[in-house]
Amino acid sequence: MDKLVMPPDYRNDTVLPLPAEVRATAWAVDAACSGNPGKMEYQAIDLQTGAQVFHFGPVFGTNNIGEFLAIVHALALMERQGITDRAIYSDSYNAILWVNKKRCKTTLERSERTERLYQIIQRAEQWLLTHTVRVPILKWETRQWGEIPADFGRK
Repeated sequence: MDKLVMPPDYRNDTVLPLPAEVRATAWAVDAACSGNPGKMEYQAIDLQTGAQVFHFGPVFGTNNIGEFLAIVHALALMERQGITDRAIYSDSYNAILWVNKKRCKTTLERSERTERLYQIIQRAEQWLLTHTVRVPILKWETRQWGEIPADFGRK
């Protein structure tokens, strides 16, 4: 078991050990997939408290779809809760691009097995088309900062 590392003394805005350049007033999102495609799930973690904000899955899908849906889920929940003073971190360049383009550019075959997921994707795309994104979506720099706090730790 890994030893818990407390934040350095100069970080009093979070319970997590975060790099100085990372905003603690943010949620980190990440997805995991056993096989690709395979059993996919995603979650968000509050960087100030370390608490899980939400979790979805597992469903049959891909990691990129999970990363995309995690960002949209976070955006929709923030809007519903009136949160405008936070950011969202994702380590997926593709997912951030897809959200900015308001389209999930997956190549996952649409079938009976993936139909439920495709309905969720369509709902997410529709949400993006009909809502204004009011919080920054920031790239988590894994090479510099290590794994994103929402990581499932299965690598």
